[in-house]
Amino acid sequence: MLPIHTILHPTDFSPCAMNAFHLASRLARDSEAHLIVLHVMAPPYVAFAEGAIPSHAEFLKYEVQEQLETLQQSADSLTLERRLEEGETVTEILRVANDIVADLVVMGTHGRTGLKRFMMGSIAEQIVRRALCPVLTVSSRCQTSDLMALEVDGRVDLDVAQEAFPSSDSPTRIAQPR
Repeated sequence: MLPIHTILHPTDFSPCAMNAFHLASRLARDSEAHLIVLHVMAPPYVAFAEGAIPSHAEFLKYEVQEQLETLQQSADSLTLERRLEEGETVTEILRVANDIVADLVVMGTHGRTGLKRFMMGSIAEQIVRRALCPVLTVSSRCQTSDLMALEVDGRVDLDVAQEAFPSSDSPTRIAQPR
């Protein structure tokens, strides 16, 4: 695998995103890479009835910023940057990944299938298909013990990840850009 200098971790603050954050933190620590945690907010909508109903966008933005600040780095040597962007989720994740010249995107995937996936789409799948850098997805089925299995001598080894979980039931998957 190529050297990793910058890792992007898009988050929606879900449990599977938290697993991905912990893995991204370990990878950044082990690679001495810069970790950027990104949350993308949908643009605020203002409803009209008998006049404009004020948007609570500033309040929501403040709450999301607070959530971003609660994400703690796992090691003192880890360089962690938190970013909050507004816009369409996939577009903004791809834009930020390109802007920062990310070497790796590490993100959780909810593992939706069937009608839910058809109706909602899969953000992770769209990122995997369109990103210019490798994308490491962490499944919602991923447990802490799965993440620990990726470590060799206290360091995360992505080659071990590919060998340890080669099947489609893998809790992690690395997709290379096409």
